[in-house]
Amino acid sequence: MSNGIQNTQDAVTIGDMVQPRKNSTGKRVTDRAGSIATFGLSLCLAATAASAQTASPSGNQPRPTQTGTSSGPDSSAMAGAQQQLYTVSGSSNSTATQDSFKGSVVEGKSSGTTIDLPLDDAIQRGLRNNLGIILQGASQRNANGQRLEELQALLPTITGAVSINVQQVNLAAYGLKFPGFNPIVGPFQVVDFRAYLTQNLINVSALQNYISSKHSFSAAKLTAQDARDMVVLTVGNAYLLCVADTARIEAVTAELATSKVSLDQAAAAHDAGTSPKLDVLRARVDYQNEEQTLISAKNQLAKDKLSLARVIGLPLDQDYRLTDLVPYAAFNDIDPQASVDQALKTRKDLAAQGEKVTAAKATKTSAWAYQLPVASFSGDFGDLGQTPGTSHSTYTATGQVTMPILQIAKTKGQIETATAQYDQEKARLADQAQQVNADVRDSLLDIQAAAKLVEATHSNVELANEALSEAQQRFKAGVSDNLPVSQAQSQTEQANDQYISALYQHNVAKLALARALGAAQTNYKDYLGGK
Repeated sequence: MSNGIQNTQDAVTIGDMVQPRKNSTGKRVTDRAGSIATFGLSLCLAATAASAQTASPSGNQPRPTQTGTSSGPDSSAMAGAQQQLYTVSGSSNSTATQDSFKGSVVEGKSSGTTIDLPLDDAIQRGLRNNLGIILQGASQRNANGQRLEELQALLPTITGAVSINVQQVNLAAYGLKFPGFNPIVGPFQVVDFRAYLTQNLINVSALQNYISSKHSFSAAKLTAQDARDMVVLTVGNAYLLCVADTARIEAVTAELATSKVSLDQAAAAHDAGTSPKLDVLRARVDYQNEEQTLISAKNQLAKDKLSLARVIGLPLDQDYRLTDLVPYAAFNDIDPQASVDQALKTRKDLAAQGEKVTAAKATKTSAWAYQLPVASFSGDFGDLGQTPGTSHSTYTATGQVTMPILQIAKTKGQIETATAQYDQEKARLADQAQQVNADVRDSLLDIQAAAKLVEATHSNVELANEALSEAQQRFKAGVSDNLPVSQAQSQTEQANDQYISALYQHNVAKLALARALGAAQTNYKDYLGGK
């Protein structure tokens, strides 16, 4: 497996662990439909102008759901993982903004049927249709156009012209009067067919301007490549979010079924006179809460599927099903320093910033060279006469050397401006290298923490399920009322929510590591693991 990354499959999946849940007060302990969706497409695809600085998002709090705001211990964990994605998403893209990567150009029309959407297909669609990719491609072409414009200053310029000049002159108007001579001359015509040539022989400033534009074009190409990693991260996150929503629906559906069993048992016990009506009311409230949660979860999945369709250019009225479930796959430890060294070599945004430094250095040299002499040649050759048949060839050739003599303030100002820009780009490059270092180490820490969360929440689910089974048996045997059952279901609910969240965080953290290493587009499968 490339990049020294190894994944080992674990048989545990979300579907194996989810169990029904409810509480005794009619109020949910947590609502993961909203807090899982917090990740959503609020993934930061920050593309700051002419820099690789990392910007904090404007608001990354868990969004409310139809049943209330998210709460519980896993909400902060989700927000922390979201912040990590904001950090890793830093880019030196000067055209495509954060919101650009959330949009796309629609490809095709709805088929009218439900189609299968594997993760690979979703990513390939995103790489073709994502708005951030398209805008960055336009930016790359713009940089190439500027490069060609600067190149022309070093190449010969040839232009052609054809003119016919018909003229009648009044010599008297110029004070020329001769006795017996008609002061009106003409009309007469002059026909001129001519080609003009200009060529800079020595122009250091123009040469440095071309070198600067050449490196700016290289930076734009590298940024366009980095944008592809950004799209993989965006699409992957959106897809994983829908996978988590699907697991959420499966969990709530199972919890609804168990709540129905508990409601039927309470009703039967009440009808038999062995249980008070309070048990029936409590069980019915829990059951109805589960119904509301299922409605909210299905609605959240539908909205997140729309967000995924927006990212990849799929028609919004196209129905599709996710085919890759991306189960938990353990991630072996890797050397942080080796990963940082790899990222410093492979991150395209860092390489783009290096090109910007070189471009700024050339611009600085060009500003200084503006005070040097410029040697140039110009000439023309053509046919000149009253008519094409009576014309004769004529030509001129001029060589000249020009140089500014007295423009001290302008030259000094240009040099200071270019020097300041050069110093800024160097500082940004140094900071970007540190940011890449932090991105990799943050991702590794998040993977380790998420793996421990998966292990801990997996154990919590097993314990909560055991406690729920024990409470149900005691209630069925008439040893206690159904309050312990309701409380145990609430604990199971919370454990299932935290487990789904931990699985999601673990997969997203691995995808973020691929982005941090500059390998998201080529090696994302190695990081996410199997299906």
